[in-house]
Formats: sequence, structure tokens, C-alpha cells
Amino acid sequence: MRLLVKNIARIVGIESTGRLRCCGADMNKLGTLDDAWLLAEDGRFAAFGRMDSLGDIAADEVVDAAGGMLFPSFCDSHTHLVYAGSREREFLDKINGLSYEEIARRGGGILNSADRLHETSEDELYAQAMERVREIAAMGTGCVEIKSGYGLSTGDELKMLRVIRRIRESVPLEVRATFLGAHAVARAYRGRQGEYVDLVCNEMLPAVAAEGLADFVDVFCDEGFFTVEETARILKAARKLGLRAKIHANELAVSGGVQVGVACDALSVDHLERMGREEIEALRGAATMPTLLPGAAFFLGMSYPPARAMIDAGLGVALASDYNPGSSPSGNMRMVCSLASIRMKMTPAEAINAATLNGAYAMGLSRDYGSVTLGKVANFFITKPMPSIEFFSYAYQTPLIRQVFLRGRKMCGL
Repeated sequence: MRLLVKNIARIVGIESTGRLRCCGADMNKLGTLDDAWLLAEDGRFAAFGRMDSLGDIAADEVVDAAGGMLFPSFCDSHTHLVYAGSREREFLDKINGLSYEEIARRGGGILNSADRLHETSEDELYAQAMERVREIAAMGTGCVEIKSGYGLSTGDELKMLRVIRRIRESVPLEVRATFLGAHAVARAYRGRQGEYVDLVCNEMLPAVAAEGLADFVDVFCDEGFFTVEETARILKAARKLGLRAKIHANELAVSGGVQVGVACDALSVDHLERMGREEIEALRGAATMPTLLPGAAFFLGMSYPPARAMIDAGLGVALASDYNPGSSPSGNMRMVCSLASIRMKMTPAEAINAATLNGAYAMGLSRDYGSVTLGKVANFFITKPMPSIEFFSYAYQTPLIRQVFLRGRKMCGL
């Protein structure tokens, strides 16, 4: 299958140096080519060049970009999009002044989603999740990580991960699965957190590994959830089973989550609304990718992660949606990029790199995804004509994405 796209005003996100992530000042460098064509063959980028160099190329399908720009698909490295129902009642609670922590203490939040998920069949969970997958694909996402964590029992965590496996087998998006049994302490273990950690380590993790259901393991290492010591124990148990860490850290407090993530060679540490100099120093030189979720800070009315300080210190950052029913009910990665610029003072180029190449890195996928690079998988989208790359983040609600392509084929529904 050969797909030729012609009359592209600008190809955005060209990467020819072989780097797997970008850091510091390099985050503001975005490879581009104006007045271009692009060829995908058998689902991968095969060639591109300026229109005046386009000869007689045989193709099974020819697409006229008609002066639109071409971007690599977003790589959303942190979502919880397998869940049952919705939690708009808690939305009202927040409006009425309750904090995220207060809602959790009243039995809402994660435990509310766990109750609903327990009563929902695997088939219904799959159907609901697929609606969300179709939604994010239409908005330009081509790679996505999906976590469990609303089961909080062995059976229900496995149910969630089996749904994620079905999604992976059903769609052309690249899907990665993360086991998040340590998202909260299950109701049945209230007051017995140590016993719940025992359950995660001794029963849940071996069951997940036995079925090969997860690529990564995650822990909510934060105030009111899991301690640094409990997090380290879970991550070490997972490592013995071949699961690398991707953890929630420093959303609610300076929790030590960043340091334990780096010490356990986590692929990413995510959230980071509460970050200081020590956390930035811990990440300097590490393979761990700081992943920022501005959609959650926006929805919860929290402070935003200090993206500018991280980048100016030489770190790379990734951006992700945190799509979930309680604190970020949206998978719109373009809006995430706009929030990164508006609220965290990232340039549009930095935001695009964070949402593509660095997002792919945070899933271990940047060798094959996250940029327009010869040989990488041809996941991309074409926009309507725009005056500049900056317009893509500036006009944050204008419907600019015109066509989506996954594995070198136009998406016509999943």
C-alpha cells in the first residue's frame, strides 16, 4: 500500500537526527519542510520532499493536502479511558467548594469509579472505552497508554486489562497497557493499607504477568495514597516480573515520588504539580521522562507544573491528557498543547515536541512513533490551511484537523 500526500504547506515534526527524545533548548527546535509531498509505504514513512522535486511516483492512493499542514500524530502517554459511567456529580461538588482530597475522603473519586466498574460487564466496558478511543483518534492521537486502576481487586483489575487488550487488538492506534492496582486502597482494605500492598505484590502482579496483560506498572505515590516505601516495594516486585514503572507523583504534595521513580528507573513520572529544585535535580541526567498533565490542573483548579523551570534546567518534558472521569474528562491533546502554552509558558514548538516525540518516549515507542522520520510508522494528520504553526495552539477551539491517517491509511471510522 503506497499513499502519496501532495500540496502540503508545511510538514511539521521532521526528525532526522535519530534522537529518541528532546530536552532543554532542543525542545524548541521543530523540523519542518515547506511546500512538500510525502509518501507512506506499507504503513511507514518512505519519502518526502519539496513539491518541485515530485516526479512520477506510483501510489495506490493520492491525497491532496490542499495547503494544509501535516503533523505527526499525538502520543498520549497517560490516560485512564477504560472506566464505567461518568462522575459529573463530583463536578458539582467541586463547584460547591469541595477539594479533590475531600471528595476522596467521602468515598468519591477513584473508589466511586471502582464501585461502578465492578457492576459493569467486560463487554459494556469495552463498548464505552471504544467510544473514547474513536474520539481521541479523530482528534489526532495515534499512540495511547491506558491504565487499569478502577478495579482495586484482582478480578476487576484483570477485567480492565483484558478490555485494554481487546482495544489493542481492535484498532490501528498503538496501545500500551499499564497495571495501576495501587491507584487507591480498596474499600474492603480500609485501615489495612499494608495488607492491600501485599495483595498488589503477591496476587495482582503475578496474575497480570501470567496473562501478559501489561507493559508497565504504576503507583499513585502521593499524600493520602501510597508512601515512598510502599511504592518502591511494588515497583521492585513488578521489575522482577518484567514490568517497568510509570508512576503518579507530586500531584498533591512534594511526596518523594519523583526521587523513588528515578531510583527505580521509571520510564516516566507523571503529574508533578508540586515540584521544587530537588525534584528537578533528581531528574537531571535520568532516563525518566517528566510528564505533565495540564488538563487535570485546569479541571481541578490546581497549580500547574513548572514546565518552564524544567525545560530551562535542561530537562525534556512530555505532555499527556490524563483522560479520566474525575479530574480530566477529555482526551483532546490539542487542547493540552494550548494549555501548555497559555498556562505553563511553553512555546508551541515545545508543546508539539512534548506531545509527540517525548510522549512516544514516555511509552517506550519513540523509535517507531512521534515524528516524521523515514522508517517510522506513518501516523499523522492533515490540517486545514493555517497561517502558522503557532495558530494551531492559538486558535484552540477552531476545528483545524481535517484528515487523520493511521499506519499509512486514512481513518474512516474504527
